[in-house]
Amino acid sequence: MKTRLLIIGCGDVGLRVLKALAGRWRVFALTSSPARADALRAAGAVPLVGNLDEPATLARLAGLADLVLHLAPPARDGDTDQRTRNLLAALARRPPQALVYGSTTGVYGDCGGAFIDETRALNPATDRARRRVDAEAQLRTFGLRHGVRVSLLRIPGIYARDREGGHPRERLARCTPVLRREDDVFTNHIHADDLARACVLALLRGLSQRAVNVCDDSQLLMGDYFDLAADLAGLPRPERITRAEAAERMGAMQLSFWSESRRLRNMRLKRELRLALRYPTPREGL
Repeated sequence: MKTRLLIIGCGDVGLRVLKALAGRWRVFALTSSPARADALRAAGAVPLVGNLDEPATLARLAGLADLVLHLAPPARDGDTDQRTRNLLAALARRPPQALVYGSTTGVYGDCGGAFIDETRALNPATDRARRRVDAEAQLRTFGLRHGVRVSLLRIPGIYARDREGGHPRERLARCTPVLRREDDVFTNHIHADDLARACVLALLRGLSQRAVNVCDDSQLLMGDYFDLAADLAGLPRPERITRAEAAERMGAMQLSFWSESRRLRNMRLKRELRLALRYPTPREGL
């Protein structure tokens, strides 16, 4: 019998997981949009219509699959993740063997540009990150209570040339500025295809209740990343501005990204999941 996988939040990365599996597993994909059913079916999944904000629509998920890949984001407000709570309540009736969750490296908060690994204490600075910390805590408790092997993938900026909004050329074309070097922050990246492969390997090899940084080998300041992308795309490099100028010109969301600096270590990704990066730095990926 084929392994049965349930994908929650089957967007760009979920579709790449389907492509990586190439039909070897039987895959179910939850979607809140009936209009996406045909596209999911064409990609090789069995579409299920349900909404994480409506618990009554999730009853059929219990016992449906051996493995669950949870890639759905929390709602846009609050500091807890009710969607994950609703999902786990449905799965608890007949839990899967393993569950992999796509979290964010934002759970670490600002690290002042330090090198960090998964043992770093969590210090979320935004409600967006606090929702992810809440989801991680829920998942760890669920795993311990029900004997489910839970893996938490902490994911930085995702990019790919064929990912909507996932290539810096769009931002470069808008002439969005970046911080000058003295004010800049370290940022981390992962190519969408490497992330999809990491998801599959975590389903197979992830250790129980284990967090893994899913990032490439690069250690770039954000401005240097956009300079590299501009050079590769044959576009002008972005304007450099001071942090004070940024506070006047940029929105709150952009400023929140510019307030956190960290350099991630990815030893668990390589040693435990045994992922060989196809795109070890953005130079290869872009």
